[in-house]
Amino acid sequence: MDFEEHVIGSETIYDGAIINVEKQTVRLPDGQTSFREIVHHSGAVGVLALTRDNKIILEKQWRAPAKATTIEIPAGKLDSRDSNFEHAVIRELNEEIRYQPAHVEELFGFYSSVGFSDEYMKLYLATDLEPVTSELPRDKGEFLQIIEKTLPQAVAMIASGEIKDAKTIMAIQHWQLMQK
Repeated sequence: MDFEEHVIGSETIYDGAIINVEKQTVRLPDGQTSFREIVHHSGAVGVLALTRDNKIILEKQWRAPAKATTIEIPAGKLDSRDSNFEHAVIRELNEEIRYQPAHVEELFGFYSSVGFSDEYMKLYLATDLEPVTSELPRDKGEFLQIIEKTLPQAVAMIASGEIKDAKTIMAIQHWQLMQK
């Protein structure tokens, strides 16, 4: 069966700094029409940043959509300053945790919420971290607390519900697999 839907009409609903929202009219595989509301995003990176003593670097920050303080890996969207995903990794690590990695390795990519958004995120491993010599400014309104956790501590934080962020859970689970 051909599952592809064909766009027969499109309307921009919102054009913002971080996302754009489009309402599409689509022809379904059975010939009927339907509507799709799609959040367009430039793409993002998430970073499994490991210290020399094998601890993960995490960030606590307020997230308005969740109406809560979350615990996450360093991450951010691609923007005009970035020539590619790896450049975004290095920039985000500088801005958020103030480290420069000697080793950066792409692990895998994924859609963060395929039901309504085209945001594609790539997860990277960053090791051999050194403090930066020149700090980049953090994003306006970005307030972070940096914490370091061992693998058992991070796994326990997932089990207890303290960590609820999908990219962070995937990074920690990948870290577990790396240990085997």
